[in-house]
Amino acid sequence: MSGNVVPLHKDTAPPNEPTPITTLTVVPDPAPARPVPLWVRSGRAIKTVATRENATTVMRGVARHSLYTANGGRIVARRTWDGRTGSRYERYMRAAEAAGNMELAAEWEERLQRFRDARHRRRMDLLHSPLDVAKGAAVGAGMSVGVLVALGIIMALNTQQVGDVITPLSATIEFIGTLMRIVQIVWGPAVTIGPFLALLALWSVGRKQHAAPQWALPANVRSGEGEPITPSIVVQALRHLGLPALRKAIQEMGDAGASMLSPIVIAGCGVEVDVTLPLEVSTVEVQQRRRKLAENLSRHEHEVFITIPPAARTVRLWIADSGALDEPIGPSPLVTDETLTANYETGRAPWGQDLRGDAALLSLFQRMVLVTGMSNQGKTAALRALALWLALDKSVEFRIADLKGVGDWAMFDGLATVLIQGPTDEHVIEATEMVEAGVEEMNRRIQAPPGSEFPPLILLVDEAQVAFMCPVKDDQKRPYGGSSQTSRYFMACRKIHNQGRAVNVLLWQGTQDPTDQNLPKLVREGAHTRASLALGTESQARMALGDKAVNGGAAPHLLRPGLDKGTLVVASDGIEIPKGQASITVRTHYIDNDAAAAIADRAKALRDGVTTLHTIDHGEERDALADIATVVGDASRLRTNEVLKRLHALDPKVYGDQWTNDRLKALLEEYGEEPKKSHGVMVVHRDHVLRALANRDADGSASAAE
Repeated sequence: MSGNVVPLHKDTAPPNEPTPITTLTVVPDPAPARPVPLWVRSGRAIKTVATRENATTVMRGVARHSLYTANGGRIVARRTWDGRTGSRYERYMRAAEAAGNMELAAEWEERLQRFRDARHRRRMDLLHSPLDVAKGAAVGAGMSVGVLVALGIIMALNTQQVGDVITPLSATIEFIGTLMRIVQIVWGPAVTIGPFLALLALWSVGRKQHAAPQWALPANVRSGEGEPITPSIVVQALRHLGLPALRKAIQEMGDAGASMLSPIVIAGCGVEVDVTLPLEVSTVEVQQRRRKLAENLSRHEHEVFITIPPAARTVRLWIADSGALDEPIGPSPLVTDETLTANYETGRAPWGQDLRGDAALLSLFQRMVLVTGMSNQGKTAALRALALWLALDKSVEFRIADLKGVGDWAMFDGLATVLIQGPTDEHVIEATEMVEAGVEEMNRRIQAPPGSEFPPLILLVDEAQVAFMCPVKDDQKRPYGGSSQTSRYFMACRKIHNQGRAVNVLLWQGTQDPTDQNLPKLVREGAHTRASLALGTESQARMALGDKAVNGGAAPHLLRPGLDKGTLVVASDGIEIPKGQASITVRTHYIDNDAAAAIADRAKALRDGVTTLHTIDHGEERDALADIATVVGDASRLRTNEVLKRLHALDPKVYGDQWTNDRLKALLEEYGEEPKKSHGVMVVHRDHVLRALANRDADGSASAAE
């Protein structure tokens, strides 16, 4: 609607001009807002208060303590009922039947019958007890009065007062009256306070048993932090595992579900318990629910390990203390004990610790080794720790090919007779020829006279997947890589796996992410000791360790990449594995590069001096006398057999079987020097070889001058 015309401003127009008029449009008032219903406002207020942190804590506390009292009464009632009836024996009997242990079920049935017989006798005795109690009370009262009267007579004779005869009886009656007055005074408050004390007792029972819903419990209890593993916790975790047959069997057992469990024992930084499963449940079903079981136990998946012990239908659970596996283990004994030595035949390498905290010691005697895992998980460090320990046995010869070439094996320069470092195809060719030279050495030893003894020769190839994946072919079109019958590296590995163990020629390999392409089946199955760090899939775990180990609970694919560095799952007869298990989890000691170099220096000090070959010369024309000087190196003298062995490692094609002690002797005699005996053994002196070189050079110069 339109309102009246109202001048809004002072009239400033000239007199002859019309006064400007402003029209004001009046807007009607908006309709009043509808009031919010009381119940809506109350609900909002209640929600606001209830969702506040302090209010939530208070409500949770009230609910928790109230339920402690109520459930404490239920627990006490259940215990009382169990004590007065045979229900406990019946539950135990059903539990034994559900577990298939009929012998134990028969034993519980016999105990139940004995309990019922004893209870029947007690009830029959109650029929006669009122009369017996009445007789006993009358006899007791009469005797008491007689004693008091006799005592009064004695007092009267002593005091010559007849009234003293009833003095003891009067005193007793007065004492009884006093007690009755005390009871009358205390009875009222006791009746008032008694129920509160009873409720307090019930609350205490409920609190100790955490008898409240999970949401009402304190935060540390809800998370399970610091909560010890008990039989009831394990049974509840199994009951809610998602297996209907297992849940039903436990429900039939009642509280006796703990009969499934062996005693829980401390095992290193955790506990261990065997679980006997009901007939309807297989061990595989439990293994497949490892994560769910760990969560039910208030643990992370990596803190629960499931293995299969010898007993049928049984799984063994190892449950770590919360956070214990994230703590590092101590340093290697190789670092802390400078007097430590090694023995190839009888010794065991201190590799690390098992999950129980015991030392994990590995025998390397006549065992091929395969270590695999994802990149940057500690594979090289684990393999190098074994080599460093074995290097302290001076009889062991190492030939190493590091196909990563970043210096992880640099400390073996001067310790290994061959050290190849690099990832190129040329390095793969040299590594292949190194392994093929090992095959020739193996064949030479096999053809030696019976009873011959041979020092151990370790052919170590790190990042072996580079060799298997190499596409290069030789002059005869034979590939270096691959897994065909013409693959040079593959066939050399197979030959050493087949026969090398008998003559102490061993192949150690480290490789990443095993597949059929970068780690062929025949090669990985030829290793006696197979170890795996974290892997991506179960199929890779089976390639690394074999089906038997994975079926028995080995699970390197469940290790945490980056967090479980240096943690290996090992399948080997060279390490002590609990009876009935196919693998063991080892947390290896980490030895950094500086410590590894110090250990290598100790190993070098045990030897006469080793000249390390960094490349293999592929030419046929060689200077034999110069090569002898090269292999002798800094040693003052070497046995002729050792010189021949090093020449063979230098170039197997040139210094093959045709090079013998006689040929070596003839070569040196040609230049005026010959091997001589030292302590009954023929040796080559470094000074003599250098003089022979000098004599040859002098003769060459004279001939040129002529």
